[in-house]
Parts: sequence; C-alpha cells; structure tokens
Amino acid sequence: MKPATSSSKIATVVRVTSGNFLEMYDFFLFGFYATNISRAFFPAGSAFVSLLLTFAVFGAGFLMRPLGAIVLGAYVDRVGRRRGLIVTLSIMAMGTILIAFVPSYRTLGLLAPLLVLTGRLLQGFSAGVELGGVSVYLSEMATPGHKGFYVAWQSASQQVAIVVAASIGFGLAKLMPAAAIAQWGWRIPFFIGCLIVPIILVIRRSLEETPEFLARKHRPDVSEIFRSIAGNWRIVLAGMLLVVMTTVSFYMITVYTPTFGATVLKLAETDALIVTFCVGLSNFFWLPVTGALSDRIGRRPVLVAFTALTILTAYPVLAWLVVNPTFSKLLGVELWLSFLYGGYNGAMVAALTEVVPASVRTAGFSLAYSLATALGGFTPAIVTSLIHVTGNKAAPGLWMTFAAVCGLAATLALYRSGESSRVALAALA
Repeated sequence: MKPATSSSKIATVVRVTSGNFLEMYDFFLFGFYATNISRAFFPAGSAFVSLLLTFAVFGAGFLMRPLGAIVLGAYVDRVGRRRGLIVTLSIMAMGTILIAFVPSYRTLGLLAPLLVLTGRLLQGFSAGVELGGVSVYLSEMATPGHKGFYVAWQSASQQVAIVVAASIGFGLAKLMPAAAIAQWGWRIPFFIGCLIVPIILVIRRSLEETPEFLARKHRPDVSEIFRSIAGNWRIVLAGMLLVVMTTVSFYMITVYTPTFGATVLKLAETDALIVTFCVGLSNFFWLPVTGALSDRIGRRPVLVAFTALTILTAYPVLAWLVVNPTFSKLLGVELWLSFLYGGYNGAMVAALTEVVPASVRTAGFSLAYSLATALGGFTPAIVTSLIHVTGNKAAPGLWMTFAAVCGLAATLALYRSGESSRVALAALA
C-alpha cells in the first residue's frame, strides 16, 4: 500500500510543478538570448542601451506579478487550487506563443517591441500566482513533518527547466553558425516551448483538488480576501523581504550568468551555458536537501545561516573571479552561489506558506512573492547598470549582499526568539 501512495505523491508533484517548468524555461531563454533579442526588437545606437532595454522589458513582466497575485490569487483561494492552476498556465502559454512568433523590428517597426512587451506582461500576470498556487498546493498535500521537502520541489522543477534550456542552447551553439543563431536560430528554443504547452495542459488537467481546501467550509469572496490581506500587511511586507534574497540570487546565477560570462568576463558563450547547466543541477540537489533539513531542525536556523554566509561571501568571491576570469573560476563561484541560493530557498518557500493565514494563503503568498520578484526580476538590468556606472565587474556581489540583508532582517522579524512561524504571525499582526 505504501509504494502506491508514494508513487501517487510523486506523480502529483510532477503534475503540479509542470507549469513552473514552462515559466522558468521561457525566463531563462529570454535572459540567455538577451543580446539577440535586443538586436531583433530593440535596435539602438549603443549595444549597452539595446541590452538595457531588453532587460527592462524582461523586468516589466515582474511588475505585473503583484496584480496577478491579487486578482488570480483571490480567484484560486475562491474556486480551488486545481482550476486556478489551469487558468494561470493558459495565460502563461499565450505570452510564450506571442514572444516566439513576433516578427522583428525591421519587419513591424515599433509594433514588434510592443508585442514582445505584451507577451512579457501576460507571462508576468500569470506567474504572479503560478508559483504561489503551486507552493500552496504542495504544502497542502504534503505528509506531516515533510512540508519543507515537498514544497522545495516547486523551486526544484524550475532547475529542470534551466538544465533543459541550457542543453538546448548548447546544442544549437554546436550545430549552427553564430550568425544564423543571431538572425533566427535563437527562436528555436522558444518554438520548442510552444510545443510543450499542450502536454503540460493535459498533465495539469488530471490534478485533484487538495483535501485541505475541500474540507474548508467557508470560501471567502474577493472582498474578504482583500480585507484579510490588508489586515495582515505586516506579514506581506516581511514575506516580501524574505523572498528578495531568493529572487535576486536566482536570477543572478541563472538568467544573468550567460550574459555575465559572455559580455562582462569575455568567456566563450558555450562555457557560460555549461556553467548554467551545472548551476541548475546544483540547485536541484540543494533545494530538497535543505527543505528536508528545515523540517528536522526548523526554518529559522537554516535561513539565518545562509543569509549570513551570503553577506560574508557574495562580494568577495565575485571580486576574486573578475581579477582573472576563467571557466573553472566561474564554475566554482557559481556553484558556491548556487549552494547559498538552494540552501536558503529550500527553507524559505515552506516558511512563507506557513506564515500566511490559510484562508488567503494563495493570494497572500503570491502577493509577498510577487512584490519581491518585481524587485529581484530587474536583477539583470540592475547589475548591468551597476557594472556600467561603477566600472566594477564584481558589483553584482553588492546587489546580492543587499538582498541577503533583507532576508536576514525578515527572518529575525518573523521568527522572534525562535518561536514557530504561527506564533510569530500572531506577534506581528
């Protein structure tokens, strides 16, 4: 009987996290092919300006996340986790298809970048609740005492997307001339993403509603949900600061790494892809490991340890890297930063599901996460600007250090004197 139950749990985790795969697959591709996208849709007199415009459009999608968190989060808390996750995936798919098929600026003029921006906004609106909906679903189906382990697979699924996208990019770089990739080949991975959409929709339609949601007798309407979120604004704010460390570190070590390696460190494009591939594997390992560790020793010790390590080491390791950049040094630094990210995030996502009131868990979680991502999602643009303005190639380390300070402050506020998150919630409210 137990093996069947275990098999059923694994199948459920795969089904519910499939949408996260698509979201991160597209986000990584946008970051990796940012230079090609900038030439196709945002031509300017300066390569820096073109790249900055591209990363600004990438970040604009994150500005839609808080709106998606409130609107779609309230919908999911009202109608159920299963139906809500199908709706969010459908909206995300529309944005993916739009970006993949939009002709270049040379063909459509200003309409081209506007359509790309629209695609990113649709993706951002959907993603505003996708991650929260998946995390809440996993937390509600987890077996007792293993919530951290189960919820960690939400982030782990994104690492599979990073590995797959990096592999496809590496394969293209080996099979196609650089000129062909720059002109049209960069669209091929996006087309592949479009082909994945119907498969994920079929997979997700087989999800069952969580027993915890079905057992809830009162289903709050939209106005009740909004009032509850407003009444718990301290939790939302603390939760946002908690997530900043995750979003900044993740987008820096995955989405930005290929651009950093190729344009700043002047390493081969394939080298940066291999590093990103290894980072995805490393993240995939550390996330469930530290999620399980936080189930055993508590969320607070894990969060404090990894934010402190980040504050102490993020800038020094990058400063060491940029003095004489090599493939092996980039790999070592990125794997260390991956350890910091995976260790922190493995405990953080479960912690956030625990501090938000159950009746508005999806909307509250998603809003806190989206507000942080609206900041962290601009990481590629921010660090590009920091390097340009300061002339310091290690400046991304300062940005990651700031994010870690936010995470440490939020952890200490939410877990005063080591109380459980529920007690901390009551103290803050």
